[in-house]
This record gives sequence, structure tokens and C-alpha cells, in this order.
Amino acid sequence: MKLYVCLVVGALCLVPRAAGQEPGTASSAAARTSTDSDATASTAPASPVIDKRAYGVLPNYRTAELGSVYTPITAGQKFTIARKDSLDWPSYLTASMFAGISQLGNSNPSFGQGMEGYAKRYGSSAVDQVVGNFLTEAVMPSILHQDPRYFRKGHGSAASRLFYAASRSVIAKSDKGNWTFNASEFLGNGMVAALGNVYYKDSVGFSPTMQRMFSQILTDSLSQCLKEYWPDVKAYLQRRKARREAAAGGM
Repeated sequence: MKLYVCLVVGALCLVPRAAGQEPGTASSAAARTSTDSDATASTAPASPVIDKRAYGVLPNYRTAELGSVYTPITAGQKFTIARKDSLDWPSYLTASMFAGISQLGNSNPSFGQGMEGYAKRYGSSAVDQVVGNFLTEAVMPSILHQDPRYFRKGHGSAASRLFYAASRSVIAKSDKGNWTFNASEFLGNGMVAALGNVYYKDSVGFSPTMQRMFSQILTDSLSQCLKEYWPDVKAYLQRRKARREAAAGGM
């Protein structure tokens, strides 16, 4: 917008001068102005590309850049983010991983062992994940007018970036672009943790419910830390690959 205003003002300033110029001179000035405009446009920074999966396996559909101009998203877009996060194939791997950890630790013994026990653990883990995604990324953000996206900082010291990423589970943007308490994260995960009392027969009550809720919030914080540094890791890997290719080409 600033570039457009500058070009308009510059053109208005040239109008009186151009009126007294020879046709060839005026054409040259216009050509130079057009060339400068094209050069400026070509050097404008491009919008960063957000990979749909960080590290190839971590769903990354709700990541945005903090430095860009804030644009709110609709309730429909929030549900789309939740759907993609829930149905992307790495989500099934995550559910199977949590089920395996639960099986090894024999948590919720009433599930039993063997394939039947694993199937029950996998099903409960998948329910936690899908319901949690929709509550924290779609339902509660739509009701509370909050933005479920993680806005990547992308600059500063390592400690400041890690603190920022982890704290976004507590702090979120409203649909107006202001930072506010992330009620969607706490209420959404609290609701799915309470739902767990239905199928986690060995872990019923206030204390197990709080443990499940804060475990999920901690998992979300860790996920945001990984997403914060994924572009840095990707750039490092690309540079290392380029050096190897250059070294191989020089042999």
C-alpha cells in the first residue's frame, strides 16, 4: 500500500513537469518509473511458505508467522484446521505411539494386555486426540472468538523463542489480534480429560482428570517448540545438502 501511495504521489509531482517536456522525454521518464516499480515489486519479500508437516511427520496446519499482518480466520477455517490435524496420517502414528507407551507401562490395567488391550488403548488415545483437536482448535475458539493458530516468532535468542513457544499454550490471540488468556486450550483439554472418565475406568476422579489435562497441554507446548524451530532445522539441512553437492561436484 505504501509503495502504491508513493508511486501515485510521484506521478502527480511529475505531471506539471511532463507537460512542458518533449514527447520523447516524457516517454523516457514514464519508462524509468515503470522499471523502478517493477524492480521494487520483484525485490519485495515473499510470504513465507508453511510446510503442512514439520519434520515430515508433525501436522503443521495451524502455524502462522508472527511478523505478518494479522488476519482473523472464520469459524469454518478453524474447523478445517482441526479436521486436517485430526485426519492427517501422522496423527494415527501418534495415537499408536501413546497406546504402545500405555501398554508397556500397563496403565489402565482393566484394558488388559495383548492385541485386545492394545486396541482399547489405541481407541481411547485416538478419541482423546480427535476430540481434543476439535475442542481446542475449532469449537472453543469459535465460541470464545479466539485464534487457534500458533504464531511462530522466528527471531531472538534460543531461550526467548523456546519460552515464547511454550507459553502460547497459556497465551493466544483473540479474533481481534490481541493477546489474551488461552481459555480454549484449557477448557477444551479439560473437557476431553473429563470425558476420559467414561473409558479410563482405572483413572477416574479429579486428580487423574487434571493429570490428563495438563499432560495434553504440555504435549501442545512441546509441539509448538518443535514448530518454532522447524524452518531453522530445514534451512540447516538444505545448506548442508548444498555443501555436500558442491563438494561432490568439485571432485
